[in-house]
Amino acid sequence: MTEFKTVDDLRVKGKRVLVRADLNVPMKDGRIGDATRIERTAPGLIELADKGAKVIVISHLGRPGGRVDDGLSLRPVADALSRALDGRRVAFAGDCIGMQAETAVAAMNEGDVVLLENLRFHPGEELNDAAFAARLAALGDVYVNDAFSTAHRAHASTEAVARLLPSAAGRLMQAELDTLAKILGNPDRPVVAVVGGAKISTKMGVLGNLSGKMDQLIIGGAMANTFLHARGVDVGRSLCEPDMAEAAHDIEAAARAAGCEMVLPKDAVVASELKEGVACETVSLGSVPADAMILDVGPATVADLKERIEGCRTLLWNGPLGAFEVSPFDAGTTEVARAVARLSAGGGLLSVAGGGDTVAALVRAGVVDEFSYVTTAGGAFLEWLEGKTLPGVAALGA
Repeated sequence: MTEFKTVDDLRVKGKRVLVRADLNVPMKDGRIGDATRIERTAPGLIELADKGAKVIVISHLGRPGGRVDDGLSLRPVADALSRALDGRRVAFAGDCIGMQAETAVAAMNEGDVVLLENLRFHPGEELNDAAFAARLAALGDVYVNDAFSTAHRAHASTEAVARLLPSAAGRLMQAELDTLAKILGNPDRPVVAVVGGAKISTKMGVLGNLSGKMDQLIIGGAMANTFLHARGVDVGRSLCEPDMAEAAHDIEAAARAAGCEMVLPKDAVVASELKEGVACETVSLGSVPADAMILDVGPATVADLKERIEGCRTLLWNGPLGAFEVSPFDAGTTEVARAVARLSAGGGLLSVAGGGDTVAALVRAGVVDEFSYVTTAGGAFLEWLEGKTLPGVAALGA
């Protein structure tokens, strides 16, 4: 993993500290639906302000396509950020470069916080444009990237600016990288990965990388159907990718060669359709009715997975085990997640989870706060699982 500096390596008192945060929160009619990313960012900003920095926060919101879109303004986020900063005033500038940004920054005193307007209102952001990056960099003396969730993008605010100013990882970025390093770097063994989701085709890189690093690789969700199909198991009308059967064979072969055990479901909960309250039954694999769909793992699989996890020291989770959004097909994911949470709370298991559906499933199970670490990063987390170099992280080591 890239060696990087942290805020401990920076002298920030009296300095203009340009902080790349991820304040890309769900917004509707000017109201924030989930402030988790704001709340996670706040402690790092408070620390910088308390050290006497002039804290200049930059972020994107949504996909305005390089044009001004009032519906994607960060202005409403300023108030939410102020609340997360224990009521400290957060000034807002109506642009992230130019006169408005320069005036707001020039008026700052030590300990002040200002939030600049949506970076993506300018096409130069996503183009990683050198001129745009230079105008951003001119606003600060040092740069702190505290947005791991954007680190997979080589954008001006995540990559180019880091090469123009003395740079470091913020506390949130540092926590993410340190935690993730414990999983794939030198984990306490046995180490297991739970990988679920709909399609094997979207996680080929993840499965290929993890098969060479894990002691056990547990496959769940609809992607397990493709592995079952590749083994000659009839999965009825279940979501499946028959054209990926050869790829599934290759992943299993790579896992065997690396000494990683591939774990597939033992039984399944099936129904004729994915619908709330639909009649369903538990069947052994090999006995899936031709007109039925596999929608969750069954109790034998849950018992097997709980027993396996009991013997593990480190666990990585990405993707649900079933169609968790619809009851009762959330039962398998919920029961296994609660077992992981219990072991994590006891200190015997380091559990790290990430991915949008994964987090939603853990929230539904009521255990999102009981895992050792849950990342809000989506694409960056997946690319990290694939073993890719993330531009926003690599730039910090430049």
